[in-house]
Amino acid sequence: MKAQLALTPAPARTRIKICGLTREQDVDAAVAAGADAIGFVMYAPSPRFVTPARAAKLAARLPPFVTPVLLFVNESAINVIASSAYVPGATLQFHGDETPEDCWASSNQGARTFLRAARIPLGDSGARFPLVEYAQQFSRAHAILLDAHVEAYGGSGKAFNWSLLPPSVNAHLVLSGGLSPANVGDGILALRPRCTSLAVDVSSGVECDAPEGGTQKGIKDAEKIQRFVAAVRAADELFARNTHV
Repeated sequence: MKAQLALTPAPARTRIKICGLTREQDVDAAVAAGADAIGFVMYAPSPRFVTPARAAKLAARLPPFVTPVLLFVNESAINVIASSAYVPGATLQFHGDETPEDCWASSNQGARTFLRAARIPLGDSGARFPLVEYAQQFSRAHAILLDAHVEAYGGSGKAFNWSLLPPSVNAHLVLSGGLSPANVGDGILALRPRCTSLAVDVSSGVECDAPEGGTQKGIKDAEKIQRFVAAVRAADELFARNTHV
């Protein structure tokens, strides 16, 4: 009689989105590193802005099962639908002051999957953000993307205090804002137990360093992308070990 082998479930894999891409080589580097989604900023004031036609050209390089994501800020439904027509398989991301009705109209009544950004205040004020209610309000969104609330739109590059978020949120969450290879693991370990599933979204944290300080916005560093993905996978393994002890 053959012995029964106990099967250990495979650890949950944190999905990874690399956002703010503007160059072919950066799209290729993100795909090679194992990214699940690639983000294109459709917000003209952003230094990472690309036109719909440019987004379509870059998205055409993606292999099957890597998702293009188009980021919009306070854009009209007509313009969102027209712009997203250039990239038929894209998910939409709303990063401004859009209401649930705005998101639904811009998604063409659910014809497009969409994410809704929640702008979490910096400092202790983050504890007062009503994330549970916000997720319920935007229940038609595929996920709620968490970013720091700063004056500008379209991504902050700053990290909020993850520990102040509610202990349980009945939604898929995407952690964003100030992530880098150095801190993404801490973010995953802090938030994974609090939500239905967790993904991560990085932009400035994988950009090339600028000579004057900061980063070259929209210009990605392939080595940083690889280190970011490796840090996510290491956090997944650590989380799996801790939950099976």
